[in-house]
Amino acid sequence: MTEKKGGKELVKEEGFVKQITPKSEDFSRWYVELIRRAELADYAPLKGMMVIRPYGYSIWENIQRLLDQRIKASGHQNAYFPLFIPESFLKKETEHLQGFSPEVAWVTQGGQEELEERLAVRPTSEAIIGYMYSKWIRSWRDLPVLINQWANIVRWEKVTRPFLRTTEFLWQEGHTAHETREEAEEETRLILEMYREFVETELAIPVIAGRKTEREKFAGAMETYSIEGLMSDGRALQMGTSHNLGQHFSRVFNIRFEDRQQQLQYVWQTSWGVSTRLVGALVMTHGDDSGLKFPPQVAPIQVVIVPISLGNWKEKVLPQAQKISSLLREQEMRVYLDAREEFTPGWKFSEWEMRGVPLRLEIGPRDVQNNQVVLVRRDNREKITVPLSEVVAKVHQVLTEIQKNLFHLAGQFQQENTCQTEDYQEFKEIIETKRGFLKAYWCGQTTCEEKIKEETQATIRVIPFGQPEGVATHKCLRCGAKAQWLVYFAKAY
Repeated sequence: MTEKKGGKELVKEEGFVKQITPKSEDFSRWYVELIRRAELADYAPLKGMMVIRPYGYSIWENIQRLLDQRIKASGHQNAYFPLFIPESFLKKETEHLQGFSPEVAWVTQGGQEELEERLAVRPTSEAIIGYMYSKWIRSWRDLPVLINQWANIVRWEKVTRPFLRTTEFLWQEGHTAHETREEAEEETRLILEMYREFVETELAIPVIAGRKTEREKFAGAMETYSIEGLMSDGRALQMGTSHNLGQHFSRVFNIRFEDRQQQLQYVWQTSWGVSTRLVGALVMTHGDDSGLKFPPQVAPIQVVIVPISLGNWKEKVLPQAQKISSLLREQEMRVYLDAREEFTPGWKFSEWEMRGVPLRLEIGPRDVQNNQVVLVRRDNREKITVPLSEVVAKVHQVLTEIQKNLFHLAGQFQQENTCQTEDYQEFKEIIETKRGFLKAYWCGQTTCEEKIKEETQATIRVIPFGQPEGVATHKCLRCGAKAQWLVYFAKAY
């Protein structure tokens, strides 16, 4: 075992803290090593699948809890639909099937018998939910239907990476039905704004919200909206989507209702979701060469207490540490008291730094004598000496400051890595050397969009809301035709 000064990673026996590849040296390797060594997840024995370990799953539980509160407060209810979808259901919606057929996993045998009809392991649930809604909805009085489910999804991905893209992942998917097109559009925008507020408030990740292009929208949707974050390697990540499905699925599955004039009408639908990809976003946005850096709102552990094991610390220091732990827990803080004797305080400091705990509380014999503790922030490593009588209030204050600072730092990074150009050669150079978000004018033609992707690997992430005045006075970045939109390009995950 070796130790390093200055809060760096320590090398030790298998199963404990090790050095990780520097982020600047190999971002992809840093990401995977960090997820495994911080025990967020591990590879399963099946290709493309992962096991989410308790430390990683607790982040998802916090995300789920905080987002579920918002979903329910907006009038939605949770339900659960089957994992298996009959092939005939997917075939009813040809565009839907084409959109997912390369990724669909099929069940062809049950027990010892071959199935008469193949069953898809759900890649998403529009088809099965559409069928059920056709049974439940009869009148305008049955509307709106506002249902969400927390579930697992299977998509047979070719290239996988823990949390970002795996064969099986966890998510929430909302599915709603409405009387009018306007209500469905309002719902779609409402949910997108909910996602934006949630990600920025709880995950401390700034995002760009907007509409997807025809080429990038969800198969079968009338409109797709998304929030896009910029990861610290300069690549974009789609972090949540909200789809206005129009009457596409309601016509396929005959979801009709008798309106207020006693005429039969097809319902207007939406669907929307976020997934465990958000955990990967936390790692990539806030992590550094020393490890994870979690925002307090979703951190598995918000405060770790490390008693300094000197002299008769069990009699003098440990009781005081236990008292502080109890006081913080009474305030519903997530606290861990690390009283393990087999590791040195220095090793513990580095381990908990690697695991991204927002705040470390140190207390030793001298601190007990002086009626004080030392707080150490993970975001900037600032050390703060606090009187014991003020520790609870100060911990609250510092955790709030850390949450705000992480959002500020991520916002600063996004701003510094967002450029705008009207020159295609400069566009190519920026995308290749700097990455980040690149704002540019676009004619609105899919052929132009596809050529840009082919030549630069950059895609239009969103057409942002609130377009600037005078867009039509500019020219498309690539073809020179009259511009229709100012859009955000980026290389993306």
